[in-house]
Amino acid sequence: MKQTLIFGNIITMDEKRPFAKAALVKNGVFAFIGSAEEARKLASKDAQVLDYGDNYIYPGFMESHSHGYFAGDRLIGQANLAQTGVTNYPRYREIIKEFIAKNPQKQVYIAAGWVENEEYVTKAYLDEIYSEKPVIMQTGGGHSMLLNTKAMEWIGIDAEYAKRYGYDMVHVDKDGNPDGYICENPLLDVIAKLPTSVEEAKSYLLAWQDFALQNGYTAVADAGVEMFCKQAPQAYHELEKEGKLKLRTYGYMLAPDNVADPKAEVARVAADRVKYGGEYFNIVGIKTFLDGVTEAHTGWQNQDYLDQPGYHGVERFNDHDKMVEMLVEADKEGMAVHVHSEGGGATHFMLGCIEDAEKITGDKDQRNVLAHLHFVTDEDIRRTAATGSVPAVAPLWTSKIPGMYEQEVSYVGQELADQSYPIKSFYDAGANVVFHSDYPVSPVMDIKLSIYTAEKRDYPKEIFGGATAPRNMKEAITREQSLRAMTINVARQFHQEHRMGSIEFGKIANMSVFDCDFLHDDIEKVGKANIVATIVDGEEVFKA
Repeated sequence: MKQTLIFGNIITMDEKRPFAKAALVKNGVFAFIGSAEEARKLASKDAQVLDYGDNYIYPGFMESHSHGYFAGDRLIGQANLAQTGVTNYPRYREIIKEFIAKNPQKQVYIAAGWVENEEYVTKAYLDEIYSEKPVIMQTGGGHSMLLNTKAMEWIGIDAEYAKRYGYDMVHVDKDGNPDGYICENPLLDVIAKLPTSVEEAKSYLLAWQDFALQNGYTAVADAGVEMFCKQAPQAYHELEKEGKLKLRTYGYMLAPDNVADPKAEVARVAADRVKYGGEYFNIVGIKTFLDGVTEAHTGWQNQDYLDQPGYHGVERFNDHDKMVEMLVEADKEGMAVHVHSEGGGATHFMLGCIEDAEKITGDKDQRNVLAHLHFVTDEDIRRTAATGSVPAVAPLWTSKIPGMYEQEVSYVGQELADQSYPIKSFYDAGANVVFHSDYPVSPVMDIKLSIYTAEKRDYPKEIFGGATAPRNMKEAITREQSLRAMTINVARQFHQEHRMGSIEFGKIANMSVFDCDFLHDDIEKVGKANIVATIVDGEEVFKA
């Protein structure tokens, strides 16, 4: 029997025993939590020792909404435009040209992290950079793309295509011909055609795993497993069989907008769960999009956009009866539905569907997830808690960021913009609040900054040079609430609270070690905390 003794300042997230100085791990699970003296007595003579001194040990942190393949692709498979920090079209041109020169073997070139501004660019911009192969430039948020002429021909984007999807999603020039800019649904046509092998997908997933473990995460949700690569479920499965998967991943398989046959779709996902599922990759539900994002005028709002009267955004999945059927069928399989719900209109729609599904199932513990929640009414906050739904919120998005905040005000008005991203209200209503980063769609996935921004509703001064400002301070939460939103509450989202999320006897020995007391140290110190180590199944898988 393999034993490991772990010493340090242990913050357990167990209400019965919140603090300890030592833990004994046997065969990957906690066998004792308490004093160092008692732990030594119980350990065998040949027990491995991990002594972290005065550092702080937490349950392994968890991410409730991210995109594994996409993250790995951005880390090692794409040109990284986000390195500019701001919109810089001349610099983008240099980055893309350099990437193409270094990767002549690629059939399609993707540059990600594009930040849009008032300067509108079309296919001509990319044609000037490279016209011999498809070139695609994607926004950091992942909801919009710019394609060169070759890429448009490859996908089949023409005037008829634009008419079919609508000009909100396929922009056209004065003659009615697509100009290269697409957003929302058409992106899936592009993603479906991207050439990726299973081996390439595996390399991306391993790069993502390394990134997550190095940042203190031991379990994550992959929201739309096959959204960016159809081979991703197989890649996860093969990596687990090869013994290379250490980051526990709870997958939500992608369902199309207003799916034709919800019952058949749930059956497909249930079959994939059996085919690909294991200990380190497990399919727990279905993910779908209700809307887009406010900054692209595609978030489904409760009211019209101020700059576009008569238009309230894109309703992607808006068939009430089909959503109710999908919720009911998923419940029969012990699965949840996880939705992208950015605008207030989308959230209001989804909660109505959940309420009607619960009248059929009688199950208020399905743990359906509503992610992003930019704008939410007080009524819908209460309904989220009452239905047992899981609000996946993003403290990293709460600050007033220059340019983005002013854009938001012009779209929805200052009163609504200043009420963005509720968190405390969800806690007050009794909901199971979880944090998410939406990495890499959003470029930051960071434990210390999540705690900092949840309390300050702003970033440390050194990150944006003091240019940001706090927003909606009444929604700030405590440090303990933040820790719960990244540990035990995420475990509950996965129906895994009996196995992980706190440091307790019999649970999986996943831990994250930092040089900071997140509960008591000055908040400015929290914002500068450093990771020391990440432990999975009692084994140190990363050491700083």
